[in-house]
Amino acid sequence: MFPTILLTGCNGQLGFELTRSLSLHGNVVAMDRRQCDLSDAESVKRVVRTTRPDIIVNAGAYTAVDLAEKEIDLANAVNVVAPGILAEEAAALGALIVHYSTDYVFDGEKAGAYVESDIPNPLSAYGKSKLGGERLVEAATANHLIFRTSWVYGLHGGNFLKSIVRAAKVRQSLNVVSDQWGAPTPASLVADITAFAIARYLNRAEQQFVPGIYHLTALGGTNWCEYARLIVRYLADNGVPLALGPANIHAITAKEYGSPAPRPANSRLDTSKLRNAFGIAISQWHRDVERTLREFIDIAEFALVTDANRTSEDRK
Repeated sequence: MFPTILLTGCNGQLGFELTRSLSLHGNVVAMDRRQCDLSDAESVKRVVRTTRPDIIVNAGAYTAVDLAEKEIDLANAVNVVAPGILAEEAAALGALIVHYSTDYVFDGEKAGAYVESDIPNPLSAYGKSKLGGERLVEAATANHLIFRTSWVYGLHGGNFLKSIVRAAKVRQSLNVVSDQWGAPTPASLVADITAFAIARYLNRAEQQFVPGIYHLTALGGTNWCEYARLIVRYLADNGVPLALGPANIHAITAKEYGSPAPRPANSRLDTSKLRNAFGIAISQWHRDVERTLREFIDIAEFALVTDANRTSEDRK
């Protein structure tokens, strides 16, 4: 019998991928903001008590980092209170809860990659809200997985990769921050490893399953400026017409960019614990970016062919 998996935030870039990956392991009840408003505590309780899931996967979040400095109450309602309620309800049902957190729980001052045992020190209202959510989930139930990730992107939803692709088509020059470091991580990777971990949980009588906090990113690291240059270089090398070249992407500091909310200068997360616990391999960040860009190009080429065929049919 398939378990029931409640998925929140199904329309986000991670939720979109989770809807696909989780379907192999259970009956996925996928809900967006209209069906499960994470800012409304009573709505959250009602959804869980009606669904009675075996597993809760909370992909919903308040992610407007800069706006969170002004909307602290809303950020806390979604990122702190709601995960706490979901975890309490999971504990009452004997269910597993999977929750997602962020590199923003750290201040970015460490020289190397952060491990799970490093002491958090968030700089922003958003980071503080995500850390608050972590702590409520941990306090409510031992039966949890918390995945900290960073710099997430994909073909669905808004993200840095898609912003650079759009800009490269119309801009002849671009300034990009070069003193913040992290690992661009595909939403599909996060979703697939989540599904793998859930499979371990469902087969825990035969396979090792250790709950807790895990860092989940692609391997390696880069800065935003070099990331942008790789995107543009790959598109140009594969015949995509652009207004922007890699040489015209100029490095600036985070201070020069002037975001309202502070970001950690070092967002690199050590994934050794995850890889050892689940016996998995993770690819280098640039390989995943190139694969995603290849998919982007294929989709664009398909759209052009489809449009040409439609035009041809219209002329008949």
